[in-house]
Amino acid sequence: MANGLRVLLLHGLGATGAVWSGWEPILERHWPGRWAAPDLPGHGGSPELPGYTFDALAEAVRPLVDPGGGTVVLGHSLGGVVALALAAKVPLAGVAGLGIKVDWTGEELGRARALAGRPVTWFDSEDEAITRYLRVSGLAGLIEPGHPAARDGVREQDGRWRLALDPRAFGVGAPDMAALVAGSPSPLLLARGENDPMNTDDQIKALGVRVSTLPGLGHNAHVESPERCAELLRQPEFGPSLR
Repeated sequence: MANGLRVLLLHGLGATGAVWSGWEPILERHWPGRWAAPDLPGHGGSPELPGYTFDALAEAVRPLVDPGGGTVVLGHSLGGVVALALAAKVPLAGVAGLGIKVDWTGEELGRARALAGRPVTWFDSEDEAITRYLRVSGLAGLIEPGHPAARDGVREQDGRWRLALDPRAFGVGAPDMAALVAGSPSPLLLARGENDPMNTDDQIKALGVRVSTLPGLGHNAHVESPERCAELLRQPEFGPSLR
């Protein structure tokens, strides 16, 4: 499966690979190679990890990468950090990180640790679980409850429903973005939606990398406008790109 794969799409914390479903017709028409959008460990249908670190998540998706360096990785939020961690482990044709939160306060990290320590919440109905999932993943108002990306975010067990998310994944912590950027030998682009409250242009530019700001879009820009975000793959330094 890894050989010949040209683009790997990595979702953010709390989401699943199904958030990229709107990209399928675009990639089928315009991407010259293969592509995949897996569930990260502890999300969707993927197994949980004993502990969550950016390196551990990168190792989990490493088998999906062409070891010859022919893979472009586009990651959203957590997935963008995982893409950077992956770039330090294996040659990549390019890395695009979208909507990465680069600055964290102590209070924000404390809230994340608290979430990681909570037990799984159970719901009496699929609808209740989906409503919670859409809030946690930031997809509320962007996709309908019946959308595949919504249904993939929950799981039934013994007549009850829960999010298809290991709460411990919230404990992954804050990325050392300066070190991750410095450790990536691959061509690198960081992007953000103009209205993304998770970051600012100045925060990302301070990392000394090329930044693309997507007008009118928010944190989940890849769901809001797959067509516009797919342009992030059209980088000359990435080699074969969107046609």
